[in-house]
Amino acid sequence: MRKTLLAATTSAALSMVSLAYAADLPPRYSPSIPPVPVFTWTSCYVGGHAGVAWANDATAFDRNNLAGQPGPPFDGWSYSTGSSFVGGGTAGCNWQPIGTPFVAGIEGEIGSLKLSGSGYDPLDPAGPNNILSSTKIGNWYGVVAGRLGYAWDRVLLYVKGGGAFVNIQNSVSDVVTGFTASTSTNEATWALGGGLEWALHPNWSVKAEYMYIGLDKTLSDCGFLATSFCYDHNVRGISSAKIGLNYRFN
Repeated sequence: MRKTLLAATTSAALSMVSLAYAADLPPRYSPSIPPVPVFTWTSCYVGGHAGVAWANDATAFDRNNLAGQPGPPFDGWSYSTGSSFVGGGTAGCNWQPIGTPFVAGIEGEIGSLKLSGSGYDPLDPAGPNNILSSTKIGNWYGVVAGRLGYAWDRVLLYVKGGGAFVNIQNSVSDVVTGFTASTSTNEATWALGGGLEWALHPNWSVKAEYMYIGLDKTLSDCGFLATSFCYDHNVRGISSAKIGLNYRFN
């Protein structure tokens, strides 16, 4: 009986010592893996772009008949305005609702382009090298547009549309009579385009974009030489293809 009681007492004492020792040990560290952050296009950004711009041919119409009196167009001709480097700066903001692939935003860009061309009236009675018409588009342009896109993680396919602003200059001169007239105007019109953007880093993205600025404006150059002479110039839309680099403020 004594031996049994001694064994029980000893076992209880050892259990209490073990519990006290365990209580004095520091808590065991159990490492946890942090969750992988979900990429989002929600951010504001600034960047730059460069590419090429081109336009359809410009046209000129003589609004006076042979007697120099106002009347139906006597003749008309067209000439190329060529192509141009286009480049400038971009700034905007995107918003991607949590858990959806849709991205909405607004973007502004301003840049430089210079499209120009000229051509002689081939049907002028005084000869094919008498009346010269010329057109210049630029040296600057600006666009403010909304963007709507669909994202596959770091790849964004988008369309954009809004307002555009560009300077247009036209002139006409007659070598024989010395008649000259010119106009210069800043036109407000529309723009539409789209592109593909890839976030190669949480803060950096690259893009490729096409944009069309819809001019299709008819402007008149009028002057006076014994009587009034007017020439109408029609300037068509501008296309551009460019690449860009954006820095995103996350």
